[in-house]
Amino acid sequence: MRVRPLIVAVPLLAGSLCLLSLPRATAQTSATVSAPSVVERATSPLSLWTSAQLAEPDDPARARAERFIRNLRRPDFSPPARTAPLVRPSAVTEALRGIIRRVHLAPGDRRVAITFDLCERAAHVTGYDARLVDALRQADAKATFFAGGKWMRSHPERAQQLMADSRFELGNHSWTHANMLTAPPDLRRRQVDWTAGEYELLREGLDRRLDARGLPSVARGPLTLFRLPYGRGDSGVAAFLNDLGYAVIQWDVVGETGRGDADAQAHAEAIVEAIRPGSIVLLHANAVPQGTAEVVRRLLPLLAARGYVTATVSELLAAGRPETVEDGYFTTPGDNRIYDEVFEDYGTGPRRR
Repeated sequence: MRVRPLIVAVPLLAGSLCLLSLPRATAQTSATVSAPSVVERATSPLSLWTSAQLAEPDDPARARAERFIRNLRRPDFSPPARTAPLVRPSAVTEALRGIIRRVHLAPGDRRVAITFDLCERAAHVTGYDARLVDALRQADAKATFFAGGKWMRSHPERAQQLMADSRFELGNHSWTHANMLTAPPDLRRRQVDWTAGEYELLREGLDRRLDARGLPSVARGPLTLFRLPYGRGDSGVAAFLNDLGYAVIQWDVVGETGRGDADAQAHAEAIVEAIRPGSIVLLHANAVPQGTAEVVRRLLPLLAARGYVTATVSELLAAGRPETVEDGYFTTPGDNRIYDEVFEDYGTGPRRR
């Protein structure tokens, strides 16, 4: 089924695309979220860390450093220790082929997927916004994180914390945010496989840590979802990724403006107005832009008040019928073509001069 674009009542700026080289439930169906029991907390993979280690650092300087985005003197094109996954995802079913923007759900099903990109180009190192993840955990909200492979290598502890949280799932966002439409086939394949290989290494390391503590493994399989950097892709790119075993997940609600959190309440309200059951919302958790955490903190209770329930993308896909488009875009077809020329090295390098 083809989907008409849903335009959010907030403008899109480049800061929400991981482009800048400078800083920037289940919410439960009931209003009350039950706290996990002592036994559940003790046996959860998250028990590898204290609450303080999971949260934003108390020290303001450390907190700022974790969100800081720094340019590299030279782009980092180095590969991961594992350049291809040992286990690949199963074939994508016909229903999941194409570029998916939202999911048509049965009447009365008010689930939505809040998604966060964690991208990092070869030209810089981006951050991690623990405030945002804190807000999700405090609301017991489910979410999907599309992680770049280089970002996971730069933030291994935070990546493992996301893997250890049963409310979250991870997807593939390429190694260094490559434009999959303009990149040649061999680069496309490396961008996908390097990310999957890095994910496997971190997941295996996490399982070893859990085993050493006598805790069960995270029981996560290979990555099965892919998000197109810059939203750039067409039916050929989708077929390439589908043949590798990935469902290509875009969005029907753009959730960021890059203006910071001064108008966070109005911003959150605009997102809620744009959402409908089965929506997939695009946000970022790598501190680009800087104000997303406050928007998310205000968004989650608004969703609950409207009767919406958060779900992972995989849960949405299993519950309904995906709506697809032939080309990736933000809010209107063609609105992202500018990014074909903004950065060097097929979107992975520094800004063109």
